[in-house]
Amino acid sequence: MAVCIAVIAKENYPLYIRSVPTQNELKFHYTVHTSLDVVEEKISAVGKALGDQRELYLGLLYPTEDYKMFRKLHNSFTDVMCNPFHNPGDTIQSKAFDGIVSGMMVQTA
Repeated sequence: MAVCIAVIAKENYPLYIRSVPTQNELKFHYTVHTSLDVVEEKISAVGKALGDQRELYLGLLYPTEDYKMFRKLHNSFTDVMCNPFHNPGDTIQSKAFDGIVSGMMVQTA
């Protein structure tokens, strides 16, 4: 189960961030935004030295056993993007997508 899920636009800004309400919620938001900065630095560094394209690989970002969860999230995201009433680049405000994400989150009692 996940404690924080973020969807990032191709322009490198968050479209959707949701985390389990805990005392570390701010830490998760900070981690997402810091990760965006790391990706931005990687991309800008490659732009300066085009000789080594292997530098774009960030490493495995999720455990392979979590593939099913990622696939479910990706399918739901695809449904949101294919909605004719959704404007690409806007934040995601879909009840169906939010329901899928809620089902993936760690349930705290």
